[in-house]
Amino acid sequence: MIAAAVQLGLRPNVAQFTLLVFVNALVGATIGLERSILPALAESEFGLVAKSATLSFIVVFGISKALTNYFAGRLSDRFGRKPVLVAGWLVALPFPFLLMWAPSWGWVLFANLFLGVSQGLAWSTTVVMKIDLAGPAQRGLAMGLNEFAGYLAVAVSALLAGVIADATSLRPEPFWLGVGFITIGLLASVLFVRETNQHVAQDVRGHVGGEPGLTQREVFARATWRDPTLSAVSQAGLVNNLNDGMAWGLFPLIYASAGLDLATIGLLAAIYPAVWGMAQLVTGGLSDRIGRKGLIVAGMWVQAVGIGIVVLSNGVPGFAAGNVLLGLGTAMVYPTLLAAIGDVAHPSWRASAVGVYRLWRDLGYAIGGLVAGLVADALGLDAAVWLVAAATFGAGVVVLVRMTERRTR
Repeated sequence: MIAAAVQLGLRPNVAQFTLLVFVNALVGATIGLERSILPALAESEFGLVAKSATLSFIVVFGISKALTNYFAGRLSDRFGRKPVLVAGWLVALPFPFLLMWAPSWGWVLFANLFLGVSQGLAWSTTVVMKIDLAGPAQRGLAMGLNEFAGYLAVAVSALLAGVIADATSLRPEPFWLGVGFITIGLLASVLFVRETNQHVAQDVRGHVGGEPGLTQREVFARATWRDPTLSAVSQAGLVNNLNDGMAWGLFPLIYASAGLDLATIGLLAAIYPAVWGMAQLVTGGLSDRIGRKGLIVAGMWVQAVGIGIVVLSNGVPGFAAGNVLLGLGTAMVYPTLLAAIGDVAHPSWRASAVGVYRLWRDLGYAIGGLVAGLVADALGLDAAVWLVAAATFGAGVVVLVRMTERRTR
């Protein structure tokens, strides 16, 4: 009965897939509000000078999102995808208001706790639901479309927040955008998103390979160290978000030290996620045709080059060029890593595997924010950025050595 009623693939599920792309764009837009203005807010309104203190909001966000990713996968496998998605939007409701009226930096950290939990629930679930709908033949394309929508929205939101802050003030005006994003996302998820568990059941019927019925402990072990491909993917994801956390927290400070205004900083902060988002329209589907491993290795190395160009530059042209390369390299990596998880994991524990991967990946935000802040305080901004560039190049080497191509042809 299920096999006759449910089809896998983007074409037979185009309406629901498109809706989920839109919902994920709103998830991305919510986090984009912070990209261009929060480091400036830390210095101008709360008097934070130490880079480790300024980047503490990224540490809180990264830890809360990483842990939530892990449990989001488990909850999605147990209770269904839609309830977890709706819960993510409900948790997001206080976030923009906390940033608008925060009387101290501690309240900003509290807001980022809500943001991390919300992003972990909502973004993880839209990823899993799109994998459910797409089936094995179009996983890369599905992830490319998902991440395209999310990170293009991050870019647009960062740009708008910077422009609004430059024209008015750092708060509360830019954060009213977040109220709109969250309200629309919650209503769309409650009223129009449909559960995808039936698609999982259909995928299980046609799945070849893999082991069904693994415990959560077994899934964690495989994705963390036991399976060479899954563990290589997890470490690449961690380092990718380590450099993203560094770019989020330190790049605006580098731009400000070069004498740039908030509107220009907002534009530069938007270039990287915009290139990242748009290029995924190509790279996700490309990985379905040429494989995952080569794109991941090359993407990590392109990111390292882009980071190096930013730290060597002292003006807008160099900063922009480095951000373009960083965005392009991230686009080669981001949807491909998610698709690689889907290649290896059995449908019965796929959401849990995605949750473990996203646990490690988003811990990269916390590690990146902490390490970059401490190194920047001790040795300067340049030293922190060079350290992250070296770690990014090394992660590509690990994938080259350990990962085996496993995509379904």
